[in-house]
Amino acid sequence: MRARDKVAVSALRATLAALDNAGAVPVGEAELRGTALEESPVGVGVAEAQRRELSERHVADIVRAEVTERLEAADQLTTPRHADRASQLRAEAAVLLHFLEEPDAT
Repeated sequence: MRARDKVAVSALRATLAALDNAGAVPVGEAELRGTALEESPVGVGVAEAQRRELSERHVADIVRAEVTERLEAADQLTTPRHADRASQLRAEAAVLLHFLEEPDAT
C-alpha cells in the first residue's frame, strides 16, 4: 500500500505544480523593471498578483497532458534497466486517469 501512495503523491504533486503554473499571470517587461523606491507600494499583499481562474475544462486538459506526458515517457523507456521507471510512470498516469474518470470523488 505504501508504494502505491508514493506513486499517487508523485503524480499529484507534479500535476498540482502544473496547475499552479497554468494559473500564473505572465509578467510584462515593464513590471520587471519596477518603479522608483519612493513610489513603491507598501503593505501586506502588495506584491501579490491576481491569479488566473482555471475552468474545469482547462484543469482536465492539463491533467490529460500530464497523463500523456507520462505514458509517452514510459513508452520511450524500452530497456530492461528502465522497466521500474516505466512502470512507475504508467502507475502515475493511472492515478491521474482515475481523477479524470471520477470527478465527484475528489
